Parts: sequence; C-alpha cells; structure tokens
Amino acid sequence: MKRLNRPLALALLAAASLTVLSACATPTPYQPAMATGATRDRGYSETRLEENRYRLKFSGNDMTGRDTVENYLLYRAAELTLSSGFDWFEIVSRGTDEKRRTVTYNDPFYDGLSWRFYGRNRWSRWGAWGSDFGMDTFEYTRYEAVAEIVMHKGPKPDSNPAAYDARAIQSSLEPRIVRPAAPRQ
Repeated sequence: MKRLNRPLALALLAAASLTVLSACATPTPYQPAMATGATRDRGYSETRLEENRYRLKFSGNDMTGRDTVENYLLYRAAELTLSSGFDWFEIVSRGTDEKRRTVTYNDPFYDGLSWRFYGRNRWSRWGAWGSDFGMDTFEYTRYEAVAEIVMHKGPKPDSNPAAYDARAIQSSLEPRIVRPAAPRQ
C-alpha cells in the first residue's frame, strides 16, 4: 500500500472536514427531524399523547437562533392542529433549552501567525504569535424548544392568553419559514 505524504494527507483531511461541516454552515430549515445523516435530530418531531394532545419539539443546529427555533415550534403546532381537523391550540407547557459548548484545538497549520474573528458564535485570534499560540476556540450554542399543546375546535377564546388561532399563526409565520433546498440532480 502506498503511503501519502503529509501535506497531501492534511489537504485531504481538510477537504473531508469542509464537506462534513458544510451541512452545519446554514441554520436548520423547517423539516422533520431525521434519525441519520448530517442533520440528525435537527428539525421538528411530535409525540401524540391523546387524541387532541401532543408534545412537540424543534431542535436547531449551532447556526439556528432561539427565535427561529421557537417560531418553527409554533408553526408546527399550527400546522399539526389544522391537519388534525382542529381550529386552535392551547399551549399547556413550553420551554427552550440552551446548550453551549466550547471547543479549543491546536491549529495544524499554525506557523506563528494566527487570526481573530467573530462570526456567529465563533471566536478566533489573529496576529503574529497571538496569545493562544496556534490554538483556536469556538463557542457553539444550540436551542431546543419543547411544548405540550391541546387542540380544540371552534372559535378561540379571547380570555385565554395561552390559546392560539392556528390559521393566524400559520399565516403570520409562513414568510419566515425556510424549508430545505431541493436536492440537486
């Protein structure tokens, strides 16, 4: 078996890493959560608890903001309510979890120079012989929204602040919903 030289091996490793990371380069679109693949566990899921009661969840990736995750959860509640033959839903419990992680690694291409930038949840250092001496630190934040809803028929009661008209929510949020890109052929 022929052995690859080190620069070629590093270039192949970098190309493979970029391919894997490209799946995380955009916010999670409005989609069902999948069990496998690069977007594993990212998207919406629901569990039917009773005929008119569901537990919903929407999980975003590191690039998906809290507002987007919460809006997608509300949109899914409205979509599920209408597709089940109901008119409005009531949120009986809800919460949003924030999961943070910080990763520091040695830069394999470090040559005495480093860089610093701030992008979405990402920090790095620049300048000759920066204080991190070739180490990069990234901070990632992911949000996951969970709600339990009860669906109802008829007009929404105005006296209940936890009640949402499914058609109004769907109409209001539709312009902000980003769906997955169609696969290229």
